[in-house]
Amino acid sequence: MISVLLPVYNSGPYLSACLDSVLAQTQSNWELLAVDDYSTDGSWAILRRYAWKDARIRPMQNQGPKGIIPALRLAFGHSRGRYITRMDSDDLMPAHKLQVLRGLLQARGPGWVATGKVRYFSDEGLGDGFLRYQDWLNGLADSGRHYEEAYRECVLPSPAWMALKEDVEKCGAFEPDTYPEDYDLWFRFYEKGMRIAACQEVVHLWRDHPARTSRNSEVYADYTFLPLKLHYFLKVDYRPARPLVVWGAGRKGKETALRLQREGIRFHWVCDTPGKVGKDIYGIRMQAYEAIAELNGPQVLVLVAAPDAQAEIKGHLQEWDLHPGKDFFFFC
Repeated sequence: MISVLLPVYNSGPYLSACLDSVLAQTQSNWELLAVDDYSTDGSWAILRRYAWKDARIRPMQNQGPKGIIPALRLAFGHSRGRYITRMDSDDLMPAHKLQVLRGLLQARGPGWVATGKVRYFSDEGLGDGFLRYQDWLNGLADSGRHYEEAYRECVLPSPAWMALKEDVEKCGAFEPDTYPEDYDLWFRFYEKGMRIAACQEVVHLWRDHPARTSRNSEVYADYTFLPLKLHYFLKVDYRPARPLVVWGAGRKGKETALRLQREGIRFHWVCDTPGKVGKDIYGIRMQAYEAIAELNGPQVLVLVAAPDAQAEIKGHLQEWDLHPGKDFFFFC
């Protein structure tokens, strides 16, 4: 059986369509653990009405701290299926989603996470940022470069994965109150060496709207991502015997430098801006990026966001026989 974890908070305008899309699945052996997270609209009544019609829908109310993580923790604690996935209450499932993802796992067994492509939609129209993220995620499904891109952005969209319950437990999913919870979950899979099975089909329809939690909650603000990335890099990929390099002198580069200093970690700091080379920032002398070529086996954290600049940086690093996901890591 598949257990679908569904946190619900004031999703009244979209919840019925979400539940209908679950009921329309070609795979019928599922349970939906829907946790109402202190909604103040009619979401709880909608959940109860659907549960009365179909016993596979198991509604419950959050009695603990408010938030997506406590709601997921409650749902997961009541799950009975061997396969675990999650859903967002304002989104839609393509009819084949559960069947396709479970099929990927059945063909591989423990130690794998199944995912696929996503598609954003909106009544108000989509911005370029959403479309770029959609295309980037779908490109990963085509190329399989999830591990190479682990620190750039969350490579495993929260409503578009499925894993065996034993693997979810092994990774300690939903145990800490760490946000963004979807990115933390990906890093937990990454840390345990979970492999990614990605299909070429769209397995999730992602609705954007002004009230969406990821748009409005401070736990998903841009500044929450860098500390999480750096925490897992130092825990999983950092090799203290190798020289560490920070490339970039903008806001994120400076924040990374400060955080590394607080950890007592020595590093080289480089950029490709002539006006900054040779200057001292936070007591560290800024070097030209060519200095990387003189280091023995460096690990490079790239904190430069401009796409054209990233392509040029990647070219330089590969010229020096450095490899993505092992020797250099894009952090934005």
